[in-house]
Amino acid sequence: MTRPSWAPEGIDLDRPSASRVYDYFVGGMHNFEIDRVLAQQIAAFTPNIAETMRANRELLRRCVRFLAETGIDQFLDIGSGIPTVGNVHEVAHAVDPSARVVYVDIDPVAVAHSSAILDGDPNTAVIHADAAEPARILADPQVRALIDFEKPVAVLLLGVLHFVADEADPAGCVAVLRDAVAPGSYLAITHATADGQPAEVLEAQKLSGRTSTEIVLRTHDEIAAYFDGWSLVEPGLVHLPLWRPENPSDVGENAWESGAYGGVARKI
Repeated sequence: MTRPSWAPEGIDLDRPSASRVYDYFVGGMHNFEIDRVLAQQIAAFTPNIAETMRANRELLRRCVRFLAETGIDQFLDIGSGIPTVGNVHEVAHAVDPSARVVYVDIDPVAVAHSSAILDGDPNTAVIHADAAEPARILADPQVRALIDFEKPVAVLLLGVLHFVADEADPAGCVAVLRDAVAPGSYLAITHATADGQPAEVLEAQKLSGRTSTEIVLRTHDEIAAYFDGWSLVEPGLVHLPLWRPENPSDVGENAWESGAYGGVARKI
């Protein structure tokens, strides 16, 4: 197999990557056959997973467009994965070509691919860091070079806090980020939930506990608590398709099947 330019040397293309599996699920082009095979195996026991990931990606696009149109021109995307189709900087730059974006991910494979994809773009950067270590993220030289924390910034935590164990104090991590940003900044969160989910989804969550990326499903109230100190914008914390849909037909009859909540809040 010919190695594409976005897959730098040192990345093992004979092993599936969680980031490339996600890329496949959301319709991206940065994945290989070995990733697609694993994705199909995952989908076999969690039939709604692809819809959930796509719903999360669609919310990201709507969220970034909303924030850019309100005048936000700085984005800190924590747990970004590979900046695949409809990524933060593409959506933001469609509104404001000067918008600056820093991607953050704990997966070295995602960071390596991202670095290759973003090479040559002066308004973007990618760093290797853990969402559970926000102080390290905030102090990173690349973050400081692109993000001015004296001005409003959008902090995106989309699909990442459910990978932060209770022992790592996800609420405390969010509080560190809140305290670091200027008034007028925004926080966006999407988070997997057990609320109303069928047995197979809960069983899949148990299986995740055998991996290095265990998913912690939390309730609406637990997720809402992460927004303490922020002011939620309408429509509040809702199932993913219900957050500012572009068309009523995008919601469907069973929005709860997305298996996750999403919300955006502003620092007053």
